[in-house]
Amino acid sequence: MRLGIRLLFAFFLINGIAAFFVLRVFMAEIKPSVREVMEDMMVDTANILAELASDDLAAGRLATGADNSSHSPFAQHVRRYATRPIDAAIWGFSKQSLDYRIYVTDTTGRVLFDSENRAIGADYSQWRDVARTLRGEYGARSTRDVEDDDTSGVMHVAAPIYVQAPEGRKIAGVLTVAKPTRTVQRFIDRAEQKVFMGGLLLLALSAAVGVAVTLWMVWNVRRLRDYALSVQGPADGERHDPGTPPTTALAVPEVPGELGDLARAMDRMRARLEGRDYIEGYVRALTHELKSPVAAIRGAGELLQDDLPAADRAEFATQVVQQSERLQRIIDRLLELSKLEQRHHAEGRAPVALQACAEAAIGQTRARAAQRGITLALMGAGRSGPWEAELVTMALTNLLDNAIDFAPAGSTVQVELDSATVAVRDSGPGVPDYALPRLGERFFTTARPGGERSGSGLGLAIVKRVMALHGGQMVVRNTVPGLWVALEFPAS
Repeated sequence: MRLGIRLLFAFFLINGIAAFFVLRVFMAEIKPSVREVMEDMMVDTANILAELASDDLAAGRLATGADNSSHSPFAQHVRRYATRPIDAAIWGFSKQSLDYRIYVTDTTGRVLFDSENRAIGADYSQWRDVARTLRGEYGARSTRDVEDDDTSGVMHVAAPIYVQAPEGRKIAGVLTVAKPTRTVQRFIDRAEQKVFMGGLLLLALSAAVGVAVTLWMVWNVRRLRDYALSVQGPADGERHDPGTPPTTALAVPEVPGELGDLARAMDRMRARLEGRDYIEGYVRALTHELKSPVAAIRGAGELLQDDLPAADRAEFATQVVQQSERLQRIIDRLLELSKLEQRHHAEGRAPVALQACAEAAIGQTRARAAQRGITLALMGAGRSGPWEAELVTMALTNLLDNAIDFAPAGSTVQVELDSATVAVRDSGPGVPDYALPRLGERFFTTARPGGERSGSGLGLAIVKRVMALHGGQMVVRNTVPGLWVALEFPAS
């Protein structure tokens, strides 16, 4: 299972469990909370009405069998309350009926007055609201009109009716206010619906946040993965020059927190591994390249220890000198290439003319070309640019040396200038097509026309590195006859 799917699954699981319990708590608390508020208001109402009924109860105008409507002002007011018209808009709901039922009992629990005339004369002494209030306690109850129907519940809240007696105030009866719970059920239903919809919205927003966080995490992890893949080296079957440090690795990803620490740790590890691989490849390639001249010097030296004719001795001595010079050239070029590979860009300040660099390179190689009977020719006019003159001259010198090695005696090596491009063309045998992509690899060489080795394979590697430092490229193609190598500098 992928990391992103795991993160999403874990987030949704935790979020879903939390949302379930939170919604369950809110939904479970709405109904009792509304009923608690309703009961609190009924307590106030019951106590106000008990005070209003005390005078009529003390005067006997609420006695059982009395004409309550004619003799009790309290009863008349309550009955008028029950029949008065009402049309109130309460938070979007219309209220068109008054729902209080009010009844009064004496000290024995017998009903003296009932606003709905349902229980006058009935014995309510066993009902919790009446019994507890007569004992001086808080009396309240909730009773269903239909036993199996929760919506038929009615809340009853009682208050004592006090009358003045010689010994002080005493309880002369109980006034109870009753209200069906269905009258507030629609408020409860709406509150539950709002909480439920709010919970769904919260869950959706949390899911969106979870997806965003997961995508951000996966994106950064994939950046680290791509970075790791970019520096791990070539895949199986890919060609790689072991002596050349990687130059196409991605930049260290800029990620925050612990992922950033991991990225920097990976970069330090990459640097160490690249340094080790670079040195190992460098040593292997150098050992392989030095093996041939060292063996030749050793063989010639062993022969020189014997008595030899003067001509043979001179030949072997010449061979020792030539191989020593070859070793020196390899070492010098390796040092030059090593310095170039430690740099990240060229340091061009003042404008440099390609023609001046070409003339300098021709001046450095003219003597060697003359020894081989080769003519150097400069053609065209190049432009100037912010390039490093010494490096450009070095690159052209190596191109000319390479062309001189392959050009036949009596031929001409041309240096062609065209805007920001300088090319070297010889009349040699060219390079096999399969070898063209590998030109510029360290120690990769092709044979001279006579079959002997042409050099160390470092010249074009230096040229390629110089062009990389300038942001340009080296282009190579076969001509008929010869090889054409162009240095294309970026136009600026």
